[in-house]
Amino acid sequence: MKLRPVSTVEALADALRTRVLSGDLAPGTSLPEQEISDTYGVARPTVREALAALVHEGLLRRERNRSAYVPEITTSDLVDLMYVRGPLEELMAEALYGHRVPDAEAALTRLEALPPDEPWAEVVAEHMAFHQALIVAVGSPRLERLYAALAAETRLGLVRLRAVYRERAELVAEHRDLLAAIERGPAEAARRAVREHLEWRS
Repeated sequence: MKLRPVSTVEALADALRTRVLSGDLAPGTSLPEQEISDTYGVARPTVREALAALVHEGLLRRERNRSAYVPEITTSDLVDLMYVRGPLEELMAEALYGHRVPDAEAALTRLEALPPDEPWAEVVAEHMAFHQALIVAVGSPRLERLYAALAAETRLGLVRLRAVYRERAELVAEHRDLLAAIERGPAEAARRAVREHLEWRS
């Protein structure tokens, strides 16, 4: 298998993405182009492109006459996010109950296998991969698009889970229980498991 070359822009975007999703760059942190250029030893046009990519992903925000910055996802934001995700994931549970979802199982296996010192961004990635696998398994392009619209805020919200799940095993166990409830059914039990899973814990 050939490896795709990674441009300097992509490498910088990956580095900044990891820092945002690991919580190293706290909400409200500004990312001035010159400061990033000096820190990483790259030209400002490269910084501008990398920041633009993360703004497009929703991981950074940019306003007129202000540097790009890490947006803050408040507790109210998270409660509202779960309120909107709930019906979408209950639709998923209704469609999938009684069936195995191998891609979701694989994401959990990868999550469990991450080293203890792995950046939290990798935990976020596998966590997202788990939920995305469930949504994709439904086979509804419109459900996928609706869910994807929440992806950036969901990823930023997962940064805060680092303080909730101090033990990786607890995070894995909770998701294994959710997956088991969906695969076991019946429909109402699967939907109830989703509702309980999405209850925000501060």
